[in-house]
Amino acid sequence: MTSAVITGSGLFTPSQSIDNDALVASFNAWVDAENARRADAIAAGECEPLAHSSSEFIVKASGIYSRYVLDADGILDPERMRPKLPQRGNDEPSIQCEMGLAAARQALEAANVEASEIDLVIVACSNLERAYPAVAVELQAALGTGGYAFDMNVACSSATFAIDMANNAIRAGSLQRVLVVSPEICSAHLNFRDRDSHFIFGDACTAVVVEAADVARSERRFEILGTRLTTRFSNAIRNNAGFLNRVTDSDPQSLDKLFVQEGRRVFKEVCPLVASLIGDHLASLGVADTPPARLWLHQANRHMNDMIARRVLGREPSESEAPVILDRYANTSSAGSIIAFHLHRDDLQAGELGVVCSFGAGYSAGSVVVRRA
Repeated sequence: MTSAVITGSGLFTPSQSIDNDALVASFNAWVDAENARRADAIAAGECEPLAHSSSEFIVKASGIYSRYVLDADGILDPERMRPKLPQRGNDEPSIQCEMGLAAARQALEAANVEASEIDLVIVACSNLERAYPAVAVELQAALGTGGYAFDMNVACSSATFAIDMANNAIRAGSLQRVLVVSPEICSAHLNFRDRDSHFIFGDACTAVVVEAADVARSERRFEILGTRLTTRFSNAIRNNAGFLNRVTDSDPQSLDKLFVQEGRRVFKEVCPLVASLIGDHLASLGVADTPPARLWLHQANRHMNDMIARRVLGREPSESEAPVILDRYANTSSAGSIIAFHLHRDDLQAGELGVVCSFGAGYSAGSVVVRRA
C-alpha cells in the first residue's frame, strides 16, 4: 500500500477578537442586572445571587486570554450575549462554506494542488449549520473539486477522525487526494451567561490536504505513520439541540440546548484516556523509544494539555514540544490541534516525529502520528 502524506494546511481566523477583560465586563453587567431583577427573591433566600467572573479566574481555569469570533458586538451586548449573524439566502454561500473556502485555498496552495485534483472533501466539525444539503458538497461546488464530499461530526475529534478516513482510503488505493476542512463556529453554541464556561470557545476554520506520497508535489510533507481512534460514551460534555426539539415540545432556549460540561469530571476521565491512547499508539508503531518532537494537542485547557504531555514524555514538556495556541484562539473544537500543527510545524527536522491528537465529547479521541519527510 502507498503511504499518505500531509502536504498542506490552511487557517481562517476571524477578524474580530474578544479579550478576557471585555468578556468579563459584559458578563458582569448582565450579572448585576439579573441580581437587581431578582433582588426580592435573593433577599427572601429563595435563590442565590449570581457571582461575577474575572480575567484572573479565566486564565487560572483555562490558560485562555482572548478568542477570535465571527461577531463580537452581539456577544458583548449584555442584553443579547450571543453572536448576531444575518441569515443568508439559499443562493448565497453559507457561513461555513465561506470559512472553508478561505482555509482550503491556503491548504491547496501550500500543497501545490489544484482544486480539480481533489477526490474527496470532508467537512468535519462539531456543529454543522444545517442538516442538508451537506456543507461539504456546497464547498466542493464552490472550490470546483472532483469526486465526492460529505459531512461528519465527532465533536472535537472530527478533524483527526477525518484524517484517519483520508489516510485509510489513500493507503487502500481508492483515492489519491483528500481535503479535510473544519469550520468551527463555537461561539454559536456557547452559553455566554454561564460563569463556568462563558470564556471557553472561539471561532476558526482549518483545512488539511492529505495525498498519496507518490503523487505529492510539495517538498514540505509529513508522512502519516499511523492513526488510532477511540470512543467512549459519556454525558459529561453534551448539547441537546436538534431537530427533535420541536416534536418533544422542549424549550429551544433552554440551557441544555447549548454547550454543557462537567469540567472536573472531564479532566479526570479524559487525560488518562488520551495519554494512554498516544502511548499505546506509539508503541504499536515501534517508536515508543523515540519521544515525539512535537505534540499538537487539542486546545481545550492548558492544564489538560500539560498533564497529557507530561504523561506521554515522562517529564515536563517545553513550549516547543507541546505548543499552545488556545491562549489567543481559545477552544476551537476540532480545529484546535490543526491550528497548532499549522502554526508550529516548520521547524521540525527530517525524520522527527510528531503527534496530532484530539479529544472531546463522546468521549472521542484521535491520534495521528507523522514523520517529517
